[in-house]
Amino acid sequence: MSPSPAMPLSPLPQWLAVQQHGLVVSCQSLPGSAMDRTDIVVAMAQAAVDGGAVALRIEGVANVRAVAAAVRVPVIGIVKRDLQDSPVRITPFVQDVQDLAAAGARIIAFDATHRVRPASVQALRDAVHAAGCVAMADCATDADGLAAWALGCELIGTTLSGYTEETAHLSGEDPDFGLVERLARVGCRVVAEGRLRTPAQAAQALRSGAFGVTVGSAITRIEHITEWFAHALQRAHADAGVQA
Repeated sequence: MSPSPAMPLSPLPQWLAVQQHGLVVSCQSLPGSAMDRTDIVVAMAQAAVDGGAVALRIEGVANVRAVAAAVRVPVIGIVKRDLQDSPVRITPFVQDVQDLAAAGARIIAFDATHRVRPASVQALRDAVHAAGCVAMADCATDADGLAAWALGCELIGTTLSGYTEETAHLSGEDPDFGLVERLARVGCRVVAEGRLRTPAQAAQALRSGAFGVTVGSAITRIEHITEWFAHALQRAHADAGVQA
C-alpha cells in the first residue's frame, strides 16, 4: 500500500517538539539475562543520556518509575506481555497505559497493528491522552500508521515492521526505510525503529523523513552485540578453513 493523502500534523508538546531529529535509546534487557535488573537499566539509561539521547524507551512499570526519577529526558514507557489469545505484546491493556503514566512515562507506546487484540487502538490512544501523555503507535505497515495517525496518535513508530505475519519477510532485512519515507511523505510524524544497527543507518532514517530515530540492541543489548561479533569471527574462521 502506498499512502497518498496529505494529512496535517497532530499537535505536539513543546517539550518534545524541540527534540526533533534526536536519538532515542531503547534500554531494555533480555528477560532473565544478567542485565535484567532495574539498577542496570537505570545505569544504561543514564549512560545513554550522557551520550546524547534525547529520550529513552523503557519496558516495565518498575523500570519506568526508576528511570524517570533518575533522568531529565522524556521516557517512552511500554509493557510487554505474552498473551495466549492475541499476538499483540506491546502495552496491550488500558491498565498498562494508566500504570505507565503513573510511573512517570511522558510518552506511552503501544501496538497499533491490525490484529486481534484485547483493547482497541482507539481505547489505548484515549487512555494515553486521558493521562496527559503523548501517544506513540507502534506499527508494521502503511495501513497501521495511517489509521493510528487518523486517530490522533502524535508519533508513529515503524517498530513492528518485520515482526508481524504480514511483514515477516522483512525480518532479516535492513531497516524499513521505505515505510519511514512513505508515512513521512504524507505528513505522519515518524519515529524510525527496528533493525537500526549503525550510525549510518540512523542518519539514513532521518534522510528518509523520520522525526526521530530509536536504537536499541546495537547500543544496550550486550548479548546481541556479542553474538554479531562472535558469528562474524566464526564465519571468517570457516571461510579461512575452506580457502586453506
